Amino acid sequence: MVPSRHALDTRRARLRRRLGVGLLLLTIVAAYAASHQERPRAYSSTIDSHITEAATRYAVSKELVVAVIEVESQFNTRAVSHRGAQGLMQLMPATAASLGVRDAFDPRDNIDGGVRHLRWLMDRFDHDVPTVLTAYNAGEKVVLKNQRVPRETREYVKRVMRRMNREHVKS
Repeated sequence: MVPSRHALDTRRARLRRRLGVGLLLLTIVAAYAASHQERPRAYSSTIDSHITEAATRYAVSKELVVAVIEVESQFNTRAVSHRGAQGLMQLMPATAASLGVRDAFDPRDNIDGGVRHLRWLMDRFDHDVPTVLTAYNAGEKVVLKNQRVPRETREYVKRVMRRMNREHVKS
């Protein structure tokens, strides 16, 4: 006996639903796994040595530098934001120029400039890390003029602080 057209349509619909649910679960698992990696593969020993060198030179916590880089660029040396920030520490071109960074995509140059900028902000804002991170992300004017901190920046500060605390626990 040949199955009716309705029976075939019902089977196909069930199969499509199962396939859809399976693909959704696979996507969720892959996204979860990707978001919980300890460090991206691009976090090389070369980048680590640049971070250590700059953190030591400017007396900035290595954990802070690693957390900023991870949140800013996920260790992508070629990262460019929708606003034009560049490189590992996502330096804006004007900020990079003011810091003497010649090539924002060069890891050593970018890290040196970014850590120097963090040091300057730490001195300016009395070593208050959340305030420093707010100024790093949204600009000093937001902090100095007591402007409302954008939600994106508040989330950024939380993510960097969480990442920094995780890094500190591992040390």
